[in-house]
Amino acid sequence: MELEYVLPKDIERRSFEIIEAELGDRKLPEDIRPIVMRAIHTTADFDYYDNMYFSEGAVKKALSAIKSGAVFVTDTNMAKSGINKPALARHGCSVECFMADRDVAEAAASNGTTRATASVDKAAQLGKPVIYAVGNAPTALVRLYEHITAGTFVPELVIGVPVGFVNVVQSKELIISSGIPCIAARGRKGGSNVAAAVCNALLYIADKE
Repeated sequence: MELEYVLPKDIERRSFEIIEAELGDRKLPEDIRPIVMRAIHTTADFDYYDNMYFSEGAVKKALSAIKSGAVFVTDTNMAKSGINKPALARHGCSVECFMADRDVAEAAASNGTTRATASVDKAAQLGKPVIYAVGNAPTALVRLYEHITAGTFVPELVIGVPVGFVNVVQSKELIISSGIPCIAARGRKGGSNVAAAVCNALLYIADKE
């Protein structure tokens, strides 16, 4: 087994070179390319080349929200932890996760819902531009869909990439059908790491604007 010698500072660059080489002739539109590439980089899974869905103008809408100092809301603290804090600060943005909040736990217990559902209801009260990133809980996407169709809470962008089996595929398709600007990983794949990767890719694109 021959190891490849790469300096620590060059590991990410070299990883993207390998991804480029393995993609071969497969091309991506320039506006979505950095996002798909980062999803592949995060997971080592080339299926994201095919399963990432972008509504028309989603990236442009996200960049506008970032420039307005959007609040990123995640459905897990893992995703929150994975979003680059200096990049958020450069654009006057912030990130929140309400899943561990006492009022969210109480609302979920009282209403017989998941905490992810109650977290969406809390985010609806922020009164600020929101980019909502879901990497774990399809119930969050279902609740977002309910708010969006009722007009009671309409985020600037929804990132729908929960992983799993129960209502995962259906919840993503609901968000896609809602007409809201969205980025989704169709099918069962996704996760908190993918949600964070998409958020970071958008922030890095905004850095270059």
